[in-house]
Amino acid sequence: MKKAKTPDSVVVNRRAHYDYELGDELSVGMCLSGPEVRAIRDHHVQLKGTFVAIRNNELWLNNLTLGAENVQNIKLLATKKQIANLAKEKVAGSTIVPVRLLGGSRYIKLIIAIGRGKKKYDKRETIKKRDIERGRYA
Repeated sequence: MKKAKTPDSVVVNRRAHYDYELGDELSVGMCLSGPEVRAIRDHHVQLKGTFVAIRNNELWLNNLTLGAENVQNIKLLATKKQIANLAKEKVAGSTIVPVRLLGGSRYIKLIIAIGRGKKKYDKRETIKKRDIERGRYA
């Protein structure tokens, strides 16, 4: 019997942790075609500059870079209840941020999170804490 393979992170959006205070995470599917799947599995994808929008009660991932300068908008698959919860958070002033793209198993999933934008002084605090953990300011 084959053991199920755990999904590997294809891409991580590092900038999301720097620019936003991230809250609850949600795993959603993606509506992809064959060449898009191949590009993701070959690691020809960037999450830099991407964002999630809600249009007509559907989630859309905007500005996903696939391959060489090929920017696309991709529909995300989530339940109506999950979309309604995300819409409530978005109205309250939060942002829906793509965090990780998983693609090591049979399915390609996107991890999105609710985030609040950080101010400049919060970003400085993040840098300071990271440097202290590395031992630069001991």
